[in-house]
Amino acid sequence: FFLWEMGYMRSIDIIVDRAGFEIQWGCLVWVPSVYTLHSRFLVQYPSGLSLGMAAAIFVLSMTGVVLNYLADRERDVFRATNGQCKVWGQTPKFIKAEYTIIDRKTGLKSTKTSLLLASGFWGVARHFQYFFELMAAWSWCLLANPLVNGVIPLFYAAFLTSLLIDRAKRDSEKCHLKYGKYYEEYCKLVPYKILPGIY
Repeated sequence: FFLWEMGYMRSIDIIVDRAGFEIQWGCLVWVPSVYTLHSRFLVQYPSGLSLGMAAAIFVLSMTGVVLNYLADRERDVFRATNGQCKVWGQTPKFIKAEYTIIDRKTGLKSTKTSLLLASGFWGVARHFQYFFELMAAWSWCLLANPLVNGVIPLFYAAFLTSLLIDRAKRDSEKCHLKYGKYYEEYCKLVPYKILPGIY
């Protein structure tokens, strides 16, 4: 978290949901109890997985973490360079989207622009990084071996799947309102929200 603090500050949690009671309660109560459920479960109920199987699942989870970071970093570098960078070794495709903001104090309108990246991870799906996050979450929960220990250790991954599907939907709605025709054009370039061919 501390290495990627600015990435978190640009997340939909902070930008849209803001730092109210719900997110504070979530960070202080829900996350520590739910996001660690599978690990705490393993203390009482060992998984019985072989070292090789556990190591393979763990490597898969760490691959998800690394790819999630790389996807977020790709977008941040793209934004920081105003699109003047290479994405996967090529000049990136993007939509230059305009939107209007209203100053709350003066009531004056002004036009701003954003670059919507449609290359690299962000050309595969609009939130392909969520797939990597889910890959890590499901892997961590599978380390608790639900075939032996039941479905309770899968709660975190199931919850996160539901949360990220909803978040992708809310973000799409927010972007449609903000960017209008530009977002429609972007959706034609990147039609899927999380996983190509599925959602």
